Amino acid sequence: MKYLYYPGCSLTASAREYDLSTRAVLAATGVDLEEIEDWTCCGASAAAPLSHMLSLSLGARNLALAERADPDGQVLVPCSACYLNLKKARETLRGDAEGRAAINDALEAVGLQAAGTARVRHLLDVIAVDIGVQRIAPLISRSLDNLTVAPYYGCQCLRPYVEFDDPERPKTMIPFIEATGAVVLDWEMGSRCCGASLVSTQPETGLERVRSILKAAKGADLIVTVCPMCQINLDGWQTKASRMAGEDLSITVLYLPQLLGLAMGLDPKELGMDLNLAIEKRFKEKIH
Repeated sequence: MKYLYYPGCSLTASAREYDLSTRAVLAATGVDLEEIEDWTCCGASAAAPLSHMLSLSLGARNLALAERADPDGQVLVPCSACYLNLKKARETLRGDAEGRAAINDALEAVGLQAAGTARVRHLLDVIAVDIGVQRIAPLISRSLDNLTVAPYYGCQCLRPYVEFDDPERPKTMIPFIEATGAVVLDWEMGSRCCGASLVSTQPETGLERVRSILKAAKGADLIVTVCPMCQINLDGWQTKASRMAGEDLSITVLYLPQLLGLAMGLDPKELGMDLNLAIEKRFKEKIH
């Protein structure tokens, strides 16, 4: 299997561990990634409030580069925000003639055109649908049966495009967590919003979102996610959320490829385990 790879900005900076573990785990499963040449920011959440067309054009530029490499290729995107932005651009290119004309008029300035032929896929979609647990399970060399894991999906890989999972009761991570030997925490917070950038713009509201998720994860050894924004909110704001709650809500927060990589016996350094902000002592003791 081969995919055009769009890492996005977060995976080159604050979420490097997500990029490292994604590449390592997919390589172990025989997946070939071809990074899109000269990719640029998808616009994140900053472009859309300034200009809807700017936001679409930034996503479409990357799709145009992907189509130049392979017109019918599949673009694998680990970051949920990037996935959503590229997906919006593709849907506009394919389903809105006026929008497609406006986007391509903008892209003409950089000598590109996009048709929306390249398919946009979230990493979790590829792992769940294309690779499958039947391909992952034989690679598990180390049981994580002493761990309880809370799977956290967040919003953007599930909504508004219903592609590979139920946005209200997502399940795609469950068989992969169980394949590692770990127990899946039975909870209702897997698809609840983490607050996204509200922690910065409306701190009290954002922290309340983080607090509610961390509190619901009590009883788990770690939270596993597939979104850099969710990961940094749940990972980086634990001290303030704990202060708000009046109790210790500290917990390890990993990316799904990191968990799978540990169970596959891959080198923790190769998985970027040294880059996570919060790896709890009790978690380290359990995996060692």
